Amino acid sequence: MGEFSDQIISLLRRAKAPEQGGIISGENPATYDASDPFPLWVIQLIIIIATTQFLSLILSRIRQPRVIAEVIGGVILGPTVMGRIPGFRSTIFPNEGMPSLTLTSTIGLVLFLFLVGLEIDTRLLKRNIIASTSVSIAGLIIPLGLGAALGVAVYNHYVSPSDSVNFGHFLLFIAVAVGITAFPVLCRILTELKLLDTEVGLVTLSAGIGNDVVGWILLALTVALVNASSGLTALWVLLSSAGYTIFLLLPVKWAYRWLAKRTGSLEQGTPTPFMMTVTLIIVFFSAFFTDIIGVHPIFGGFLAGLLVPHDNGYSISIMEKLEDLVSLTLLPIYFILSGLKTDLGLLNTGTDWGYVVLICLVAFTSKFLSCGIAAYYNGFNWREAGAIGSLMSCKGLVELIVLNIGLQAQILSQKTFSMFVVHALIITFMTTPLVLLFYPAKYRVHEKASRTGAGIENAANVQDTLDDGKKTKFAIVLDKIEALPSAMTLTQLLQYPYSPFVSSETSSIDEKAIEAGFSNPQRAPRPAVVVEVLRLMELTSRASAVLRSQQADALVHNDPVVSIYRTFGKIHNLKVSASLSVVNFDEFPETISRHVQDTGSQMVIIPWPRGTTSVLDEKSQEQIGVRNPFDGIFHWATTVQDQTSSVVYSEYIRKVFAQSPSDIALFVDRGSNTDGTSHQHLFLAFFGGPDDRLALSFLVQLCERSTVTATVVRINKTEASSTRTSDVNLGPEASAFYHNTVAAADTVYGQPNTQTRLSSDTADNILWDRYTRSNEVHSPAVGTALSRISFHTESSSTPLRRVSQLVKDEAAACVADLSEQKTLIVLAGRSRRLAVESLSDELSALVLESGASEASSSVPRTLGNVGAALVATSVSASLLILQASPVDDTRFY
Repeated sequence: MGEFSDQIISLLRRAKAPEQGGIISGENPATYDASDPFPLWVIQLIIIIATTQFLSLILSRIRQPRVIAEVIGGVILGPTVMGRIPGFRSTIFPNEGMPSLTLTSTIGLVLFLFLVGLEIDTRLLKRNIIASTSVSIAGLIIPLGLGAALGVAVYNHYVSPSDSVNFGHFLLFIAVAVGITAFPVLCRILTELKLLDTEVGLVTLSAGIGNDVVGWILLALTVALVNASSGLTALWVLLSSAGYTIFLLLPVKWAYRWLAKRTGSLEQGTPTPFMMTVTLIIVFFSAFFTDIIGVHPIFGGFLAGLLVPHDNGYSISIMEKLEDLVSLTLLPIYFILSGLKTDLGLLNTGTDWGYVVLICLVAFTSKFLSCGIAAYYNGFNWREAGAIGSLMSCKGLVELIVLNIGLQAQILSQKTFSMFVVHALIITFMTTPLVLLFYPAKYRVHEKASRTGAGIENAANVQDTLDDGKKTKFAIVLDKIEALPSAMTLTQLLQYPYSPFVSSETSSIDEKAIEAGFSNPQRAPRPAVVVEVLRLMELTSRASAVLRSQQADALVHNDPVVSIYRTFGKIHNLKVSASLSVVNFDEFPETISRHVQDTGSQMVIIPWPRGTTSVLDEKSQEQIGVRNPFDGIFHWATTVQDQTSSVVYSEYIRKVFAQSPSDIALFVDRGSNTDGTSHQHLFLAFFGGPDDRLALSFLVQLCERSTVTATVVRINKTEASSTRTSDVNLGPEASAFYHNTVAAADTVYGQPNTQTRLSSDTADNILWDRYTRSNEVHSPAVGTALSRISFHTESSSTPLRRVSQLVKDEAAACVADLSEQKTLIVLAGRSRRLAVESLSDELSALVLESGASEASSSVPRTLGNVGAALVATSVSASLLILQASPVDDTRFY
């Protein structure tokens, strides 16, 4: 019995599985295990990503490209800084664990070079072909020659005869490193500085494409010569590379395009899973083939990117599917590996740093002077030529690839490698400041501005020629597809109705108009309404955003948001023209202001889309009734999930209010539209001031449509102690309401003096009397509109409460009229300038009563007191908040 038990125990011991307790059993996850390298790889990856992202966050504040943060991160984690900590390199980056990290970086590098190939659109070479070709040639020949001369000095000083380094190969590597331009970095800088729609940006981009392609050819030549054992082998490698390139870019490219059309991917602008599989197979096979014939695998990935068509945003869609994994996860590993090979401690003499300065001078001046002079002789002024020279001198990833290949081939020593890494950092860091120095924004000539002519100066002339100051040219901002319903709801009211018959309702008006001097008023042609659509896309750190900005002129014709709105405009007889801009979110207000100036628009319309709900919350939302984009700001308990409820979006709109040179209309779609209705009813509470005068005149213009009616109530505050804006004294609740925020500074206007106040009050009375007097003579269109408007006056000690109640009554009446249900839209002046009454105390009380005790001050600062009160009291109506242009403080029509 004992022997049997011993045999069983012995068998169990032999069958014992390896220890799987992990850290619970006391294992160190940082210890490399060849059978399970994943834990150490994750530790390395987290350290790499955290370091590069932290540095990128800091350097982006001074407008530096991400490549600088990634290179500096590699230097910090390398022997220069962290490597001096005992045990850091052997624990985190042990030699045994480097193969898996190297393989990961190679995969990321191949995919990144595929994305670089996607960015290159050879169609851009046709733009300014003479100037771009001369700049590209000059930016290659002279830097390559001076780079070779520099290589002679570096070779004689740092390469000893015992190193057995081929002199010709060394000169070729140095020349390529000095002469090459980093195209991905160049694209990023051009986009961030908003130069892609200038002639400087277009010429630089075209020249950069040619420079980049030639640089990759030289790199392939260099690698082939270094890896070949003899001259004949090098010749066969070059011939094989040329043959494969021709094969890939001609028959394979045609076949790929045919397959993309066949599967519908090209038509839809996005690859199907099958096409994505084919694309990845081509990328990795191409990298595999160029590797086995003696050229670096990255060259194959680059060639694969060149065969992808750019039609209909197809290349952008492919890039969006890959770029986050590549740029955020895989590519930083390559820079860290470069940093691990960079030891600035080896540069320990004055001679070493003298050579670093010499390398920087030769690399920068050769590019700057050659490209700048070529641009100058092509008709550019000295500022534009200086900007082109500075842009073409930027370095980056491409040079680091060249240097790493040279280090792996033992052509460069670790010291010379470190010297050239420092030079790449310095020159890339200099690029953006130099461009801003040579070519600041005030000297730039944008193509769109030059095509549109005098811009905003023409707006006044257009308005002066129109009777009654009607607005016929509008700029509509569309930053997301959710804004389309709001934009359509408002813009359908802008076009004048065309009717071949004269109704009896307007016959008497026409007779009065003829007596007043209006000739043939009913048949007079009405001015066409022009809508200038500005499609805004956010410029992120993704490469697809950069590629999208390059193709903005083409994308504006294929963008679904613009296409839908353009079709809507045709249906409603609107002349619609569109432009597309890809800029940082913080630059949206500035872009809108520039668009208004370029197009001469009389009013900017900004849709604020309604909130959205999840499927599970749909039933509860039906019970709530109104979807409110401000619920998130007021901190109400709600299921609405929409980005427009954020304070950030509210701040963006306030910046537009502060910077726009024209009138502004903010349409807040609160989702209260009645299904199947084609009639609208407008409501305006007229308090006075330039914004309310704009609201009243615009309301009259909208009522020229036969399907629009309106109610206008002039509100007078009856308290004898009513205070002006300058005399307001906030209570504790009001103070908390207006200052409990981390938002940006308010759009505060200077306090008016007595003269401007009296002038504004006089303008209020003139405009009110003009529209309410029965004996006033108007044009037929205005007279017809006034016949659909009900005017009356009310006095109240609590005007905001009274306005809220009036709006609720109007909303109930619109719903109760079963014969002709109407959509209610409330117009209100923003009244942050020259407000007649101070309503902040009453607004604070309304907000507290509504249960939004933690309300943010962004709402009244964005919408004004009247708009904020309507939102706080949950009125069932959409809002149209208007602000007059700064020059129209005494507006009346």
